[in-house]
Amino acid sequence: MSSLADALSASHVDDFRRAARALLRRPIVRASGPGSDDFAAIRRHASELRAWFDRNTGWRLLVDSEVARLVKTAATTTDHTHPARDVRAKQPFGRRRYVLLCLALATLDRADAQITLGRLAEQVVLGAGDPDLVDAGIEFTLRGREERGDLVSVVRFLLDLGVLSRVAGDEDAFVKDTGDVLYDVERRVLGALLATPRGPSTIQADSFEARLAALTGELPPTTEDLRNQRIRHQLTRRLLDEPVLYFDELTEAELTYLTSQRAAITSRIGELTGLVAEIRAEGIAMVDPVDDLTDVRMPESGTEGHATLLLAEYLAGTGNRQVPLPELHAKLREFAAINRTYWRRAAAEPGAEIELTALALSRLAALRLISLTTEAATARPALSRYALAEVTIQERR
Repeated sequence: MSSLADALSASHVDDFRRAARALLRRPIVRASGPGSDDFAAIRRHASELRAWFDRNTGWRLLVDSEVARLVKTAATTTDHTHPARDVRAKQPFGRRRYVLLCLALATLDRADAQITLGRLAEQVVLGAGDPDLVDAGIEFTLRGREERGDLVSVVRFLLDLGVLSRVAGDEDAFVKDTGDVLYDVERRVLGALLATPRGPSTIQADSFEARLAALTGELPPTTEDLRNQRIRHQLTRRLLDEPVLYFDELTEAELTYLTSQRAAITSRIGELTGLVAEIRAEGIAMVDPVDDLTDVRMPESGTEGHATLLLAEYLAGTGNRQVPLPELHAKLREFAAINRTYWRRAAAEPGAEIELTALALSRLAALRLISLTTEAATARPALSRYALAEVTIQERR
């Protein structure tokens, strides 16, 4: 009986952890389609998960018969290294695509149960004609293939989120102006999409910074217990969401709290997710042995992955020096010449090192391994794990 009880307990823990990891990996999980098995686990443990996230992060968990939504609040609004990306090409969204995404969501909020891509495009074009958007330099007329491609990239992003479900048609035909696509609008997902304490339409601030602060602001704590709770939420959010938490980025109150509660916070995260705390003098990284709780992996295969690893190794040996981009471009040209047999042919062409360097540095910045400006890159402490040690040859006895 004891062995059976232990087995059932272990099974419960594994199922609970699986549900938690599914929500952290993808905060919107639907009952149908990909992730339906994870959705069943989330529903089984909804009460426990809701209590854990509320107590430790302040995030809300919404679960009904069709969708589970973890309403996350970002620990910081200054990190621009994890943008929305094109589902196919993986290119980051630019300014126009973000605007089109907002206009598309506004259209879908007023749409019927089904909508065609052509109809969605018409409404987005009308929305883009708003004088405020025109004054801001946004132009979208749907006249060219590039603009059609931008809208299709936004639609595929919404398909991936589950806001839309394709009924018939193909987006490529729309880009070529030879066909249309019909979608179901998933109301439950659309209604749960917004993840801010306040609705954007309730904010009257003028500047972008003031609007963002009002959109994400939380009520200030009024007691010592509430202040400690706010700090615990902030620290746990960062440890769950960010690759590395550096101590020198914390306030004095946060660092004092973390110093006394570090073991408790990291053990709770470990029990929930299976992440392992790697604690160094400079900070904490929650390492994932399964390697699926990240949108940026390193190392990776392929030309870009190898180039990123080689640049990481080079930067790890530069200490705290700001390394100018031209120096990194030159270094990557050397790497391309040495590895021309293994890298794709275009990587050795003149000028290719600029794009490859930009891709590699953006990945390293997203992993918080470097600090990056428009002119230089600087290694951060966590990058030292990619440094090569000097070779030591021991004599055979």
